[in-house]
Amino acid sequence: MQPLRKGRYEVSFAETAEEIRAAQRLRWLCFIGRGRPDEAPGAPGALDADDYDARCSHVLIRESGSGRLVACFRMLTLSGGAEIGDSYSARYYNLSRLRDFHGRMVEIGRFCIHPELQDPDILRLAWGALARHVDEQRVEMLFGCSSFMGTDTQGYEDAFAMLRERHLAPKRWLPRVKAPQVFRFARTLRLRKPDPRRAMAAMPPLLRSYLAMGGWVSDHAVVDRQLDTLHVFTGLEIGAIPPARAKLLRAAGA
Repeated sequence: MQPLRKGRYEVSFAETAEEIRAAQRLRWLCFIGRGRPDEAPGAPGALDADDYDARCSHVLIRESGSGRLVACFRMLTLSGGAEIGDSYSARYYNLSRLRDFHGRMVEIGRFCIHPELQDPDILRLAWGALARHVDEQRVEMLFGCSSFMGTDTQGYEDAFAMLRERHLAPKRWLPRVKAPQVFRFARTLRLRKPDPRRAMAAMPPLLRSYLAMGGWVSDHAVVDRQLDTLHVFTGLEIGAIPPARAKLLRAAGA
């Protein structure tokens, strides 16, 4: 990916170990540090790192002027569904049905935006960069884990009820339970009618973007106590993206 600049921000791949550590520090701040207010973000151990980092491409979004890292995510490219067991998501979900998917796939992971920033242009630029990568690599599906902050389901009932009502994966791709602790929202909330306003207010921004493009989710959420999140498996078939929205994404990545 060639560096992409839009407005105040620029996107590039991490090229050095220090750039990857910068992403790991931001991930720690977003996922782990928020639950440890007394621990300094700059401490040597304040890193979110795992064995997948060495296998992934790391995308960095910085402020053009200051160079400050404002967002990051990582990408793992698979040649097709036969490799789905190698993904990070496969540690938490039974993805055996996706083995039949033909076409290149990219797993998006550890997406985070600096907690002090609320600029929607950051997410817009991230999707523009993804659109460019999808076109260059001829990717046919994006997938990953979309996280709700915290492990308590209270306050998320309308969001999960809306996912059950409108956005469950097609049966041919539907992930099955693998993790030891899950929230089976499709079963638990089957009688709940979601309030759309409350549902969308509680929905993570990245997941909202997936859903707006035709994305779908698992019928259960994994309780991830290590990262203090509830996450749902999320898939987006590129061919299902509405043409008008695809055009906007490509424009953002131009």
